[in-house]
Amino acid sequence: MTATRDFPKYRLHPWHGAETGATPPEFVHAYIEITPFDPIKYELDKVTGCLRVDRPQHGSSLPPSLYGLIPRTYSADKVASLCDGADRGDGDPLDICVITERPVNRSDILLEARVIGGIQTIDRGEVDDKIIAVLKGDSALDSVKDIIDLPSIYVERLRHYFVTYKMVPDQLSPVTLGKTYDRDHAFQVVQASMEDYAAAYIHDK
Repeated sequence: MTATRDFPKYRLHPWHGAETGATPPEFVHAYIEITPFDPIKYELDKVTGCLRVDRPQHGSSLPPSLYGLIPRTYSADKVASLCDGADRGDGDPLDICVITERPVNRSDILLEARVIGGIQTIDRGEVDDKIIAVLKGDSALDSVKDIIDLPSIYVERLRHYFVTYKMVPDQLSPVTLGKTYDRDHAFQVVQASMEDYAAAYIHDK
């Protein structure tokens, strides 16, 4: 058997090395940092590309979906312009919540997801939107084309998690939530984040 040489010598950086998706902004790749089974908040180390421990979750609630980032996206001016009340982008890749009927209990994986909506989120004046998507190929969610098709309890759980996940005793949460938006607006946010990424990191245009 002849081995193919069409592969990278080293592992791809999950943020900069992986593609945004096959047909973004509808179908995107998601690099998963935490799962609904994680009492620890893991986060991609942006320099090394390794998954590192960010902090233990302060509260008792666990993330209600797979949670991670969309490769080759960036939250800066174009993303901030789509969110009322935000002063600037948070300078991070765009966050994504991926809903699936099947339990996925490991992180540090790459998957394909279909974007259906999102939640406007502001953290200390910075836009930190959460894109909502469903796992591609999950037959239980084939009929979910837009956020309105998703049972409302999924959105309620996500909103509750994100408004409380940075709370510490005797302090107000630094996170405020705006509207839950539909697929069309989510497409605009993903597209804007791709343009912000190109402006920040692609210099050979």
